[in-house]
Amino acid sequence: MEILGYDFKDEPLLEEALTTPAYRMENPNVRDNQRLEFLGDSVLGLLAADRLYAEHPGANEGSLTVMRTRMVSAAALCRAADRLGLASHLRWNKGAAPAPKGSKTLADAVEALIGAAWLDGGLAAARKVFDALGLSPEAPEDIADDNPKGALQIKAQAMKPPRHPEYTLVKTAGKSHEPIFTVKVEVDGLGEAFAEARSRKEAEAQAAAKLLGLV
Repeated sequence: MEILGYDFKDEPLLEEALTTPAYRMENPNVRDNQRLEFLGDSVLGLLAADRLYAEHPGANEGSLTVMRTRMVSAAALCRAADRLGLASHLRWNKGAAPAPKGSKTLADAVEALIGAAWLDGGLAAARKVFDALGLSPEAPEDIADDNPKGALQIKAQAMKPPRHPEYTLVKTAGKSHEPIFTVKVEVDGLGEAFAEARSRKEAEAQAAAKLLGLV
């Protein structure tokens, strides 16, 4: 069966790559795609690094790292999966709605397919799947608005030397059923920013946006 540019010889292996953990919950005797996703993550990083190294001979390590981060991010994999209609091939539990755009399930499936292709046909097979995805090292114009934490990560990694944002939970206030989280984000050389929200995840996103100067 051919999918994402490669004709799999071992169809049970392909079936495993397309089997979501949700499907396994209702069918405990099958194997889901998480082990293949683990393998595919490393293969994907290798293929992206190889492509970028060849196509950008003048780029330094920091720039190559930033481009690879963009190229293999979960958001980039989800966009490729959406473009290629991958969701329609996944094995879901009965009655479940298709994976929404941006779902981590889609990104995991892409990595699982690359891992499966590696096992089925080696590096050449994995590269066919990689090529079919059409991944780009260019950041989408809306990345800062849609994913300020991702945008801040990219900005920090582009610094010399590369840095990483550090998020700290400063305090939790409010009632137990309506907590308010205060979070600080700090990047050496960029400064720090604070934000409050009703979830820690949202507070981190708002703090990243503030540090980027978006709000």
